[in-house]
Amino acid sequence: MNSLQQYELYFTAQLTKIYDLEEAKSLFFLALEEVTGINRMQYAVRNTEAVTEEQKIQLDRILQELLRRKPIQHILKKADFYGEIFEVNEFVLIPRPETEELVHLIIGHHRSSAVPLKIIDIGTGSGCIPVILKKHMPSAHVSALDISKEAIAVAKRNAKKLGTDIHFVNADILEWEYLFTEQLYDIIVSNPPYITPKEKEDMHSNVLEFEPHLALFVEESTPLLFYETIASFALVHLKPSGDLYFEINQYYGPETANMLRKKGFSTVELIKDMHGADRMIHARR
Repeated sequence: MNSLQQYELYFTAQLTKIYDLEEAKSLFFLALEEVTGINRMQYAVRNTEAVTEEQKIQLDRILQELLRRKPIQHILKKADFYGEIFEVNEFVLIPRPETEELVHLIIGHHRSSAVPLKIIDIGTGSGCIPVILKKHMPSAHVSALDISKEAIAVAKRNAKKLGTDIHFVNADILEWEYLFTEQLYDIIVSNPPYITPKEKEDMHSNVLEFEPHLALFVEESTPLLFYETIASFALVHLKPSGDLYFEINQYYGPETANMLRKKGFSTVELIKDMHGADRMIHARR
C-alpha cells in the first residue's frame, strides 16, 4: 500500500463489510482530506502519491473507529451544516440535512425583516440552528436553551468560533413556567427529542451507540411531549404575529399539526422534506 490509490482499495474493502461501496468511498475521502488535505477532486490527479507512515497511522486509526461504527463526524469532531463547520461530540446530535431545510425555511421567511427579531431555539444541541440564524439575520436577538450543560458548552464554542452572539440558557423546557417571565419572541424554533422506542430497531447502530439518547428519544406513551410543552410555552411567550417552527417525527405529522390546532394556532402548515416525508411544521397564532 505505497500509493493513495492502493490505500483507498484497502480502506474501502474493509468498510464494505458494514457499509455499501458508495458510502465507504465517501468515508475514505473524508478521512483522506482530514489527514492529507487532499480533497476528492484533487485525488483524481494525485492518487499515485505515496502514503507516508504517519498518514497511514492516522488513516488506520480512523478506519478502526469506523469499523466500530463510530460516526465519522465524531471521529473528526466536526460536521458540516449550512456551509459552516460545527464542533460535535458524544453530547450533541450530529446536524442533519433535514435540519438544514428547517433553517433554510426560517431564513427564507424572515431574512428581509425590517425590524430586529427576537428568536429562541429550544433543545439547541450543537447550536447549529441559532448560530446559522444569527449569521444570516445578524440584527436578530437569538437565545438557545438546552437541558445538557455539556451540549451548552459545545454550542458556546461553536457560537464563538463562528462569530455569533447567542444568549445560552442551561435549563429544562419542561419547567418553562418557572424559568420565563415577560419574555416575548418573534420566532420559536425547536428540533426536540421525538423518536419512540419502537423505532429503535430501524435505526443504525452508529446512532444508537454514539449519539445522546437524551436528545433523541421520548416515551412511547407520550410521543408529542415536547411539542405539546413548547406549544404551551409559545401560547404565552410568542408574539401575536409570531412564528413557531418544529422539526418533527415523520410518523406523527398529522397528529402534531392537529395538536397545535387544538391548542389554538390558527395557521398550521405541515411541510415535507427532500425525501417527501412530513418533517417540518410552521404555525402562527
